[in-house]
Amino acid sequence: MSNLFKNRTATAMLIGEEGPIFDNEDWMYEVKFDGVRCLAYLNEETDLRNKRNIMVSSIYPELSKIHAQVNRPCILDGELIVVSNGKPVFAEMQRRALMVNPVKIRLAAERLPVTYVVFDILWLDGKELLWEPLTERKKLLNETVHESNRLAISATFDQGVALYDLVVQQELEGIVAKRRDSPYRMGKRTKDWYKAKRMLDDDYIVCGYINKGQGLVSIVIAQYSLNYNLQYKGHVTMGIKNPDFEYIKRQKTLKNPPLNIPGGHGNERAVWIEPELVCRVEFMEYLRGGSLRQPAFRGLRNDKTPIECLEKQLP
Repeated sequence: MSNLFKNRTATAMLIGEEGPIFDNEDWMYEVKFDGVRCLAYLNEETDLRNKRNIMVSSIYPELSKIHAQVNRPCILDGELIVVSNGKPVFAEMQRRALMVNPVKIRLAAERLPVTYVVFDILWLDGKELLWEPLTERKKLLNETVHESNRLAISATFDQGVALYDLVVQQELEGIVAKRRDSPYRMGKRTKDWYKAKRMLDDDYIVCGYINKGQGLVSIVIAQYSLNYNLQYKGHVTMGIKNPDFEYIKRQKTLKNPPLNIPGGHGNERAVWIEPELVCRVEFMEYLRGGSLRQPAFRGLRNDKTPIECLEKQLP
């Protein structure tokens, strides 16, 4: 058994580019699921690891037996999703990812169980597959995994534009294009994987909040510059009854803002907190100065650290 499996040292390959979709016979296309990335080590038990290589199996008891659905020991790459009304719901998935209470976890697993949608295989029965072309890895994946309601294989398509049109129609997140001959580059952000999303999104650091009244609160968000200074990126509104806000309110408060804030943004009414939480924000487009058009809060995430939230170098 290679060290990759034994030492749990695999890291996820990352998408390197984003933009409009295209058709090309050298590429294959998949739906981009709105969930949480996860590697699975499957042998005599199920060991799930998030992008920070933290074991998260106990959070998803409904997936504890998926190792029985593979015919050989393997390392799989995929997305954990919660489906409600026929669509993945990121907010529900993030709520699960932050749970620690075993009773609440069990109830959530019964109410809206998680499904693991796999799209790649890194290791199989003692052999690393990292340098095998994607087409071969897909073939081995389909030969290895027996699907169920809790473990599914991501379908692939030959036509990117048609798939994207269907995704937009169904109001799903987007699609991913992958070069058919691409190897699996662990931990690398590579142009061999390309995404086209219905809306843009990015990860931001929560620095504080301002009560707006009428059941709403404005979250102050930031990202690090390339020299690792916190840069103000605006506000995003959320409801005070959102469970994520309850979590934000429990963070350690600061007397002064942890970053420079432009005047006229409600600074005097803000509650500042340690910049340790990361949230996902969806928006229509970047505006001048890096602010966001029509931002929407989409949940806290514990699989990413604040230092990973780097501002985009916009034209």
